[in-house]
Amino acid sequence: MHFHDCFVQGCDASVLIAGPSTERTAPPNLNLRGFEVIDDAKTQLEAACPGVVSCADILALAARDAVVLTNGPSWQVPTGRKDGRVSLASETTALPGFSESIEAQTKKFTDKGLNTQDLVTLTGGHTIGTTACQFFRYRLYNFTTAENGVDPSIDPAFIPQLRTLCPENGDGTKRIGLDNGSPNRFDTSYFTNLRNGRGILESDQMLWTNASTKAFVQRFLGVRGLQALNFNVEFGRSMVKMSNIGLKGKDGEIRKVCSCN
Repeated sequence: MHFHDCFVQGCDASVLIAGPSTERTAPPNLNLRGFEVIDDAKTQLEAACPGVVSCADILALAARDAVVLTNGPSWQVPTGRKDGRVSLASETTALPGFSESIEAQTKKFTDKGLNTQDLVTLTGGHTIGTTACQFFRYRLYNFTTAENGVDPSIDPAFIPQLRTLCPENGDGTKRIGLDNGSPNRFDTSYFTNLRNGRGILESDQMLWTNASTKAFVQRFLGVRGLQALNFNVEFGRSMVKMSNIGLKGKDGEIRKVCSCN
């Protein structure tokens, strides 16, 4: 949720605002979960220290705590963000898409002051969480560039399992883990999955099939001959970097209710 917030209007909690044609009504955000958790935290903070902690800061802190609770690293979260008032569904095109090329994804990251390593690192956040069948089922049945309709970058031995989880005419909203190995644990198995052709989203698997990003995946996996990267350390660094995108100054505020502008 913090990621989806920062890429649109900056890290200003605009993704939390409810109402017609807001960010949270747009297709990229329809499967976000946890709004009630943020609302509950805000209610308790307003009771203890009214008008002090922004919804944007709650999002940044909750992202860190969610990682810690899934056995991941902790990091110091800079605070002092202000909340924004603008939330437009039309602006969610700034978010990387599940079938976009690495080149397109890289440009969207570059536009936000993030580099290729940040792209691989932050996408590695898919080591926890879920996605819906509707976002990857086409890779199993009607992948347009393959004669048999199956994305050739998927491990053939993995296809039956995915088809069982997501039948061709089944419920598109059914959710499965983005990390087939350990969806509730923050670790590097997500990158192992990419190496083995078991990335769930097409945009995930592209991190392995594209040379510019594959090297970073390999470094997180400790491939011999390459300078190793510590995923826990780099994830914290990239999250702090991302959490500073487009911060609001005098034009921001501290909302009393996160879902209202």
